Amino acid sequence: MTVRDWQGEADARARACLTAVAPPGDLWLGAMLAEHGAAGVWAGLVAGEPPPSVPVEEDEDPDPEAWARLRRRWDGWSAAAARVDPDGLLGESAAAGIRFVAPGDPEWPGRLDGLDLPGGRRSHGLWVRGGGDLRNLCLRSVAVVGARSATAYGEHVAAEMAYELAEQDVVVVSGGAYGIDGAAHRAAHANGSTVVVLACGLDVDYPRGHAGMFADIARTGVLVSERPVGATPRAKDFLIRNRLIAALTPGTVVVEAGRRSGALNTASHAVELHRVLMAVPGPVTSAMSVGCHVLLRDWQAGCVTCADDVVAQVGAVGELPPESGPVRVSAHLDAESARVLEAVPRAGAGPAVVAAASGTSLDVAMRSLGLLAAAGLVERCRAGWRLPR
Repeated sequence: MTVRDWQGEADARARACLTAVAPPGDLWLGAMLAEHGAAGVWAGLVAGEPPPSVPVEEDEDPDPEAWARLRRRWDGWSAAAARVDPDGLLGESAAAGIRFVAPGDPEWPGRLDGLDLPGGRRSHGLWVRGGGDLRNLCLRSVAVVGARSATAYGEHVAAEMAYELAEQDVVVVSGGAYGIDGAAHRAAHANGSTVVVLACGLDVDYPRGHAGMFADIARTGVLVSERPVGATPRAKDFLIRNRLIAALTPGTVVVEAGRRSGALNTASHAVELHRVLMAVPGPVTSAMSVGCHVLLRDWQAGCVTCADDVVAQVGAVGELPPESGPVRVSAHLDAESARVLEAVPRAGAGPAVVAAASGTSLDVAMRSLGLLAAAGLVERCRAGWRLPR
């Protein structure tokens, strides 16, 4: 059996197509997928069939007007589904170096399962770009977020904190925006790996000024999105995206935030998901620190000023695995993963080299490396992947 069996492949293919027609985190779609499976829901959309009967969000028996709105939503998805070419979507994504990761895949981050709680906006699947393994990177991670219109103080604190977190093998997750996000990504990437969560297709550089940074990060880290190739960001997508930033990590640090900053939205998701919430204090005269002070005063956020504070806050509740050695889980290797493991040298090699040596495709090699990393059988290094020391 390969990493995905044929049923899993059909489910992942359907989920990839659904990202092209339905908004991320849709509660109704999530309920349908849980009840009927992605392949069945997608087949119904393509065929123009009526929506399957499932509980509608929190209302078991919606009134006729509410059902009419849902039916119009379904009909819109169905019309869009008729225009989707699954082979073209997956082929264009692969050509851009973008892969699709579905729930149950070796690279799927287990923390996202927290979004499956009642009322949670679960993720239907993720588009991933980069040489890192998403699940492995998120095992020991922290979100660092804040204002786009950051002050010099905020960018300095974010950069210093991210650099020191990377020094302690903690991966920084953020949203790729200007200001605090960008400062954190650049510093973390300079000393380790980082994860960028975007609200657009991964072939769309937004913001445009971070195109070079995104390309650099993709070499060792990853870029993640719920939107397919070619999708440009819409205002509502940023708020929906923020729940992923909070869900992927055991803790979120807000470095700077105005009273209406989007970083406060990420903070609210962290609280809902029972993650550790932290904030950096700033000058009482700074409008960019008002949101942080609200978090400290009213939300009982932990007060942090450096990386050691962050690790102490998150580690205190046992959410950060120890630095010494990879996290190990039980694993029964399939034939392809076993070949990939045999092809990994002790000195380390990139995924393309491992794929060629094992006689597998790059996509299969990367998925197998993710499974092997989760089992503690391989680990990241500067050259790519190596056997653990």
